[in-house]
Amino acid sequence: MFVTGATGFIGSAVVRELLEGGHEVAGLVRSKEAAGRLEASGTRAVRGSVENTDLLRREAAEADAVIHTAFYHKFSHASLKMKLKIMLGGSPARTPARFITAAVETEQRAIEAFGAVLSGRSGALVIAMPTMTLTPGRLAAEDDRGDASSIGGGRVASENTLLALAGSGVRASLVRLPPIVYGTGDRGGLLPSLIRSARSKGVAAYIGQGDNLWPAVHRLDAARLFKLAAEQAPAGSRLHAVGEEGVPFRQIAEAIARQANVPSKQIKEEEAGSYFGWLGPFAATDNPVSSALTRQRYGWNPQERGLLAEIAQGDYFTGHSLH
Repeated sequence: MFVTGATGFIGSAVVRELLEGGHEVAGLVRSKEAAGRLEASGTRAVRGSVENTDLLRREAAEADAVIHTAFYHKFSHASLKMKLKIMLGGSPARTPARFITAAVETEQRAIEAFGAVLSGRSGALVIAMPTMTLTPGRLAAEDDRGDASSIGGGRVASENTLLALAGSGVRASLVRLPPIVYGTGDRGGLLPSLIRSARSKGVAAYIGQGDNLWPAVHRLDAARLFKLAAEQAPAGSRLHAVGEEGVPFRQIAEAIARQANVPSKQIKEEEAGSYFGWLGPFAATDNPVSSALTRQRYGWNPQERGLLAEIAQGDYFTGHSLH
């Protein structure tokens, strides 16, 4: 199998799960150092970028399945050429919007490149997708399509690109991931971002009553589901890697406050931007998501501890995740 984002927080867990399941694995990495870490685990390292569609096609041609976890969440992930295009493409105020557009377009080209190779031999293609592409404010199910008007709606175009391949001989499926995927080694996820905000502001905030729900999953449970999807999921499937349907945001803030030794505080929605920064709109989103059908169809049963127990355990506050 070929895995992109193979040394990332989620991708590295996926690689380990595949190896333990007896699969031969190749992984895409950007640096020499990452390649060394991957090869030490018994995985063939492929140095390159998801922008290199020729490379993606070559690797997909050698694999019976592709698991695509890579996405440009940060500006630093992009190539120099893409960075210049984004920076010089118009008004500085529109730079974040241009970056998101470029990231999604890169993701779509990668999906199309994989699909072009896998379609001739019914290969599996599994991509990661955020649950925040779903309609907010109601319990979302696996068969729900992405909502372009949602907070994460920009990536619905990638979902549609993937599902279009299901009719062309590709066993295409997507695994939706909650906003909080947690576990040892988490440096760039949303939980460390919330902890840093609490520490820098001296208070762990929640918006309004804080009763908006965020689903969550442990990275090891998510990795098991990616493996199941690659092995079993029929074309056109949507799977939910959701261990908990929805933890009230206030409870997350209060749990962080206890461990960070700061107070928790209710703030108004108009204050969210100044407190959370870019995370403000997400912090106000109600995103309850069910994984009932995924559990029923694939026998997937999360085994790791829940989010609040993970926060209470304390590792996120001893430096392993935040440096």
